[in-house]
Amino acid sequence: MTTLWQSLLIALRALRVNKMRALLTMLGIIIGIAAVIAMVAIGAGASKMISDQISSIGSNLLLVLPGSTTSGGLRTGAGGTPTLTYDDARAIKAECPSVENVAPTVRGSAQIVYGNQNWSTIVMGCTPEMVVVRDWSLTTGRNISLSDVDGATKNCLIGQTVAENLFGDADPIGKIIRIKKIPFTVIGILDHKGQSPQGTDQDDVIFVPLRTAQRKLFGSQFPNTVGAMMIQAKSADVLKKAEEEVTALLDQRHRIGPSRERDFTVRNLSEILAVSEQSSKVMSILLGAVASISLVVGGIGIMNIMLVSVTERTREIGIRMAIGAKQRDILLQFLTEAVLLTTAGGIIGMGLGVAGAMAVSKIMQWPTLISTQAIIIAFLFSAGVGVFFGFYPARKAANLNPIEALRYE
Repeated sequence: MTTLWQSLLIALRALRVNKMRALLTMLGIIIGIAAVIAMVAIGAGASKMISDQISSIGSNLLLVLPGSTTSGGLRTGAGGTPTLTYDDARAIKAECPSVENVAPTVRGSAQIVYGNQNWSTIVMGCTPEMVVVRDWSLTTGRNISLSDVDGATKNCLIGQTVAENLFGDADPIGKIIRIKKIPFTVIGILDHKGQSPQGTDQDDVIFVPLRTAQRKLFGSQFPNTVGAMMIQAKSADVLKKAEEEVTALLDQRHRIGPSRERDFTVRNLSEILAVSEQSSKVMSILLGAVASISLVVGGIGIMNIMLVSVTERTREIGIRMAIGAKQRDILLQFLTEAVLLTTAGGIIGMGLGVAGAMAVSKIMQWPTLISTQAIIIAFLFSAGVGVFFGFYPARKAANLNPIEALRYE
């Protein structure tokens, strides 16, 4: 009876006789494994990038925006007229038990000047709760305080992009910058946030006290209005309840009856962002599934080559059977050859897949995440392909009639 070790030695000798054919046979598996590992790494990297962007927004968040209004038969459209006020924000904080923080905001773009440097950026009027709601820490300095908001002081926080473009390597704390020709003192620097899920640079921003933005920067006929409110629920479990409480309170404050259209919109950011994250995961799975097709193609190629090998070695099989080899010995020999081919191809494919993923990350600046689990699964799958597609040729070889095999020319 032939042992597994003997079968392995016989398989190695057989493969050495036809090196080029063995290499071409492995090629399908090599490409398949490399494609699976690279595609899964690219998909996982994209998923992680989206997940990081989503987490940078904050957690358990609701976004309240102005809705459409009707005046004289004319509808303005969503956000066309300011309908939310600072008083609404304070009422939500005071009267909604499921709400932890409320951050009302007004925003606009402005040209910023420091010395002989200038930069166009987004200026956002906000309250101290903004950095808490957005889970946004400061690298240095202090946050805007409630006294800054109430006193409409000319203090500001600047993002990393603004700091780099206006100050370079210098320390911005205590420096005076001009926003719309109005002098502001830099009191803090926001930590790095990166891109938002929409692809905008979250670090290209300046925070100023809400009242300052309302009265001195973006003054209008509605000095107490805000452009939006970011609301943080106390936990994910009460997020839906917080949405209901906020909607009911604003309905009451804005006198929205059953037959009247709401002049505000409440959006659950957690639900929207969860859908985006799920979509990226599905795309990652699809990339891996598409790449796996090449493994099946490679397996079919191995089966074809093994069938050819059985035909070519019919006389050899007959001789082995004539000197005492059992059917299971022949079966084991050819299965070993098939598994050896796919395993070797899998090892080479793993190396090429990891190298390919790293090359994509470096050349295209695309994030990749090489998963050890994906590598192990791909390797085991390649061995499984050898057993699955190698079984039929091996069984065919084992079932040959020894007498007819010896007569084969």
